[in-house]
Amino acid sequence: MLFGRKNKDIDIDQLREQLTFDEGKINEIYKDHLGYPTFGIGHLVLEGDPEYGLEVGTSVTEDRVVECFAKDVETVVEDCKKLHEGWEDYPQEVKQVIANMMFNMGLTRLSKFNKHNAALQCGDWPTAAIEGRDSRWYEQVTNRAERLMKRLEAL
Repeated sequence: MLFGRKNKDIDIDQLREQLTFDEGKINEIYKDHLGYPTFGIGHLVLEGDPEYGLEVGTSVTEDRVVECFAKDVETVVEDCKKLHEGWEDYPQEVKQVIANMMFNMGLTRLSKFNKHNAALQCGDWPTAAIEGRDSRWYEQVTNRAERLMKRLEAL
């Protein structure tokens, strides 16, 4: 389990802090902006989850929130590695930005950011930021996206 420690890939504590800010942390089931049942730090309730089918407002324990976040982040890091061959060599700040985007969008959507991802692969952080802004995602989550793109530009 990655939660609560650093590993060779990414500082999970730093990522948890960022995602808690961006996603919020709610210890009960709620509907996300698309109407899907969610809890904790942006955990989408899945069919195999014990919370599946429970009513909005149902409490979720802190332990369960921690468990789901750990699994979600493990998936995010694995997806980041799939998308970026040079993941291990990226600066920590770049890993944080990519992982935040992956958590927000998932592999399918983020893999469509061809020019953004190509710039990352080349280590061209400013161009990656420009390309990240040129997206529907940027329009949907402008404050979050702008914070992330500014972090890439600062490298």
